[in-house]
Amino acid sequence: MENQNSNSKLKAIIAILAFCLVGSIVYIFKMTTDAKAMQTEIKDTQSEKESVLKDLEELKATYDAAIAENTSMSEELIAERDKVVKLMADLKKSKGDVASLSKYKKQYIDLEQKMQNLMAEVEVLKKENQTLTTNLDSTKVILDDSKKYNQVLVGQNEELAKTVEKGSKLSITNLVTGSYKLRSSGKQIQTDKASRTDILKVKFTVAENKIAKSGDKLYYVQVIDGKNNVLGDKATVSFGDNSLTYSFTTTVKYENKTVEVTQDLPGKNFAKGTYFVNVFDKAELVSKSSFSLR
Repeated sequence: MENQNSNSKLKAIIAILAFCLVGSIVYIFKMTTDAKAMQTEIKDTQSEKESVLKDLEELKATYDAAIAENTSMSEELIAERDKVVKLMADLKKSKGDVASLSKYKKQYIDLEQKMQNLMAEVEVLKKENQTLTTNLDSTKVILDDSKKYNQVLVGQNEELAKTVEKGSKLSITNLVTGSYKLRSSGKQIQTDKASRTDILKVKFTVAENKIAKSGDKLYYVQVIDGKNNVLGDKATVSFGDNSLTYSFTTTVKYENKTVEVTQDLPGKNFAKGTYFVNVFDKAELVSKSSFSLR
């Protein structure tokens, strides 16, 4: 009877131990399964975190490239890029749990959408700038052509002005000088003897010129005797760095028609030899001749 009771107790203990063993095995299996599941979740979460970081890096690179083009939207692009950089820094510091990762993914999606909108605007601006650049290039070509044409016109006008100026100058022709003896009656008798000469008569013609400016024209006449003396007034006038000693002046009223000019130069004791007669328009010698007295 006692043996039978002992066997019953032993069987009860073994049953309890068996139950505990089975419970332990079940618990251990569950813990192992949960641990593996957690490891898998952690691994998946880490991989997704790295994927989001990679996407953010690409987003930043897109902004960097757009900013480098230096468009009028650079400030807005920089501000959005800085948001991407901040989100990357926050994501790297995070624990990488599912809840926080989901939040970061949503922020990334929002930033990506903003980037796409901005890039579309940048493309529009680039096309507009390209069109503007093409138009500016065309305008520059036109302006360059116009400038060259204007330079040609300026050159032609300068040449024309020179031609007109040259053509508008008055010509002095038929410059002759005669020597005369003045009688008491006032009659002038031509002579070529120095001892008999009382008057030198200077004659010249101002030729007709339709494009010359009309009005009074002042000419300086210089008569030099055989001893290199200037006769007459012996007055001196300056024209800039040049000076001229003249015998007399004559004013011609010019109206674009031929004008005959005659003026007497009285004197005494005229020397023998060759005389030189020069007519000046200011400092410019416009005619010259010579004659001799014996």
